[in-house]
Amino acid sequence: MAKLRRIHVLGENRLLAALPRDEYDRLLPHLEKVSLPLRDILYEANGPIAHVFFPLNSVVSLVIMDSGFTLEVGLIGNEGLVGTPVFLGSDRSPTKAIAQIPGEALRMEAKVFQKEMKLGGPLHGLVQRYTQAMINQISQSIVCNHRHSVEKRMCRWLLMSHNRVGADEFPLTHEFLAQMLGVCRPTVTAVAGTLQKAGLINYHRGRITIIDRKGLEAASCKCYEVVAMELDRLLG
Repeated sequence: MAKLRRIHVLGENRLLAALPRDEYDRLLPHLEKVSLPLRDILYEANGPIAHVFFPLNSVVSLVIMDSGFTLEVGLIGNEGLVGTPVFLGSDRSPTKAIAQIPGEALRMEAKVFQKEMKLGGPLHGLVQRYTQAMINQISQSIVCNHRHSVEKRMCRWLLMSHNRVGADEFPLTHEFLAQMLGVCRPTVTAVAGTLQKAGLINYHRGRITIIDRKGLEAASCKCYEVVAMELDRLLG
């Protein structure tokens, strides 16, 4: 198996970091650093998308909500951007973007981002490849949610979050994790207890600590590996 890149560069966005220095400096005046508190809504389902966001150490979930039921279909951190519908020519999305791990991000007005995409510069190529990686992630999530156990899915989700947040410890409630996995809270509590007894994680007062990264990888389904390898292939 090819070695997967662990995206643990604290305070850096992988897309922006891949830009030539002069190109990044040119874009910098259009990038505003903002804080994303827990449960902050970046855009509502079917609502206007006013900004795109390049997370630095925050993690954002794309969720679908129907009759009170919530299910995560995509996860975005410092490997990409929130707002791919804008890149694809739309001003809204059926998904809701919500901060599930608080932190910081760089924000750009959607209209400025659209102008940059029309220029076809280095950022355009990076966003194009990232969009393909995001489509792959969403497709794999659909398969994972239907075929794999809650324990394997939770391990996958923790690994993906660990890659993006840049720290072994991060805030996460059982209630929120249950919503992201589309299961009831007691199920998450039971599975988290199993992972804690196995020495893979520690959970205390709404904070998760990754204890055994390799153990989590072994306990996860292959969906994590598939998505991570494809991301590395597309972004280099």
